[in-house]
Amino acid sequence: MTTLNGAKDDSSPPREATRGLRPGLVVAALGVVFGDIGTSPLYALRAALTQTPGVAPVAGDILGVLSLVFWALILVVTIKYVTVVMRADNRGEGGILALMALATRSLPEGRLKRAALAAGILGASLFFGECTITPAISVLSAIEGLTVVDPTFEHLVVPLSVVVLVALFLVQRYGTGRVGTMFGPITGAWFVAIGVLGVVAIARNPAVLEALSPHHAVLFFAYHEFTAFLVLGAVILVVTGAEALFADMGHFGRPPIRAGWLGLVLPALTLNYFGQGALLLGNPSAIVNPFYLLAPGWVRLPLVLLATAATIIASQAVISGAYSIARQAMQLGFCPRLTVRHTSGEERGQIYMPQVNAALFVAVLLLVLSFRHSDALAAAYGLAVSGTFACGSLLGFLVARRVWGWSWAVTGALFGLFLLIDLAFLGSTLLKIPDGAWFPLLLGLALFLLMTSWKRGRDLMFDRWRTDSLPLASFLARLPQSRTIRVPGTAVFMTGNPDYVPNALLHNLKHNKVLHERVLFITVLTDDIPVVPPERRMVVEQLAPGIHRVILHYGFMESPNIPRALVELKRHGIEADPMQVSFFLGREVVVPAQVPKMSWWRHWLFLVMARNAVPATEFFRIPSDRVVELGVRVAI
Repeated sequence: MTTLNGAKDDSSPPREATRGLRPGLVVAALGVVFGDIGTSPLYALRAALTQTPGVAPVAGDILGVLSLVFWALILVVTIKYVTVVMRADNRGEGGILALMALATRSLPEGRLKRAALAAGILGASLFFGECTITPAISVLSAIEGLTVVDPTFEHLVVPLSVVVLVALFLVQRYGTGRVGTMFGPITGAWFVAIGVLGVVAIARNPAVLEALSPHHAVLFFAYHEFTAFLVLGAVILVVTGAEALFADMGHFGRPPIRAGWLGLVLPALTLNYFGQGALLLGNPSAIVNPFYLLAPGWVRLPLVLLATAATIIASQAVISGAYSIARQAMQLGFCPRLTVRHTSGEERGQIYMPQVNAALFVAVLLLVLSFRHSDALAAAYGLAVSGTFACGSLLGFLVARRVWGWSWAVTGALFGLFLLIDLAFLGSTLLKIPDGAWFPLLLGLALFLLMTSWKRGRDLMFDRWRTDSLPLASFLARLPQSRTIRVPGTAVFMTGNPDYVPNALLHNLKHNKVLHERVLFITVLTDDIPVVPPERRMVVEQLAPGIHRVILHYGFMESPNIPRALVELKRHGIEADPMQVSFFLGREVVVPAQVPKMSWWRHWLFLVMARNAVPATEFFRIPSDRVVELGVRVAI
């Protein structure tokens, strides 16, 4: 009963407009926004340099890869995301689906709009792949530091990783509100620590700073050619989590994220990567684990503990991001109804989705037990990230051209550069499909097919209802002459189309021959904005004596609550106690049409998802003991 409404909302200022650059927000953003990208030094440089020829990297390779790392941080994160893409907020909210909603809002129906929708869905699907790999690779890489402390600990890496991940997913149901205030300071300590380690190493071998010049990256490509192209598939690990900067913008706004990135995160990451490079210039054999070998022996065990805490925070950030993206997909009509539980009475964004949590846990556990080492997961990680980046660049181009009104020359030059970089990363990671990149590709394609099949099936169902249903205006015109018996009480009919009579009402009249004294037709619409202002939440219209139409508007970051909406009807002079009214719902039984409009496999997927969708009573928070369900057969 949720549909996508393309109405543009300009009635309220963006959420960011009410925020300043407060130190508390910057500290909080460190924990939520930068956890993923901040733990990349654990494995990224090692993964990139192990792609170069030879047992140990030579000086030219070290400087070349470091140059690629530095300029990836500048071009992809600093310029693309922090400077440009973060301007494309949808009423203060970010993320691939918010960007898709912003891009498609300005497009007429046609191939271009369908292509933009496909890019958004594909990007979201690949983002889920990233959400499964991040906890696995981050926790594994942190606990692998034990092998540097003492090689005999190697057999404990996988079991300890599993224990940490089981605990992480078990506590999701309790929410992150109680421990959230600790995230920022811990992550801040992490960035200070890795920055200091980098400074000490650079001071011992300052020649590594030559890698700041991009000519070392050019020389690396000129010398290694195809091998250098393969290295890009590991270099992208440096910028994993860049999407989180955009996706979490709604929680903090642009200024705190930009201040945190430019003021602490970017300098700390750069110093640590260059510190690892300085260590390798003097001791190439340190490639076995350059991050932990930066630290003196007595610091390594505390550093393992700090790294484990940082990776748990990074994992928590992407798990919460998966919940947010799943709810956005559900509200935008690309996913069946799922259970959404709010874990905080104050923070709307703190939610827990049991089905999503269980699916992520199973996937992460299988990844850890299958790959068993962070280096083995690196190939799989890059494809998920680069695919999401490319989809974001395509949507960003549409926003810059259609929404911001940039010229073709400026838009093409800037986003053409971004897309060229993204496609280079994507091409390199595609070559690693046999080495593990098949996992996010397979998962992304599966989710893409599921979401598009659900969207297609729901659209066909709405078209069928529109064809078979009786227009509401015709029904109301005949009602006075029909001599229908009106009985005491209030009946609520949930309907996806406010202009047609709900099938549940027609079935009730057919079998029970009565109509309640007070009738409410309630339609829930999901607007393509994150949050609908309270004054625009409800539109009430009297259609006939005792009969009202109520249209409820929710943003794609909100969860509908029908009982609360009924209580608010009192402001419109309508008494509707949720525990006294009767809710009439149509239980849809989907059957194949004589001439199906969907392929058999899409039809099967749609039926499976429909049977496993959360009941409307739970999704709309309707009291189950006040519901009357009437079966409705829909042929598509």
